[in-house]
Amino acid sequence: MARRKPQPKRVLFVCVKNASRSQMAEALGRMEKLRGVEIHSAGIDPGDCVHPNAVKAMRELGYDISGQRCKHISDFKSVTFDVVAKMDVESLEDHVEAKWVEHWLVPDPANGGIRQYRRVRDLLAGRVSRLLADLGR
Repeated sequence: MARRKPQPKRVLFVCVKNASRSQMAEALGRMEKLRGVEIHSAGIDPGDCVHPNAVKAMRELGYDISGQRCKHISDFKSVTFDVVAKMDVESLEDHVEAKWVEHWLVPDPANGGIRQYRRVRDLLAGRVSRLLADLGR
């Protein structure tokens, strides 16, 4: 009898524009290189491009997100996520299926300079790491 391949754990980070916070959170999650975990990000009103300061802040950690695109949450309508972490976003029930939803109070760095992006990146790094550790349990 053939063994079924286990389904990957799926994580989604959501913010308004998918241009800064959720993009950095996705990158930080991908940097963990966990096997069996899919990490994505999206926005409810996506921007035109990833914010240059988000790109710069992640590049400082050796991760390039300059090729990422801002995605709408509806891109994931047919996916069930194990966990969704949302930032400044109301209800997601109409947009995406999730077994667990967390609301993260993470300031939007969009109107700040690179120092604000670094602060947000570092705040996200701790939260993403804890979330992924909990997911593995």
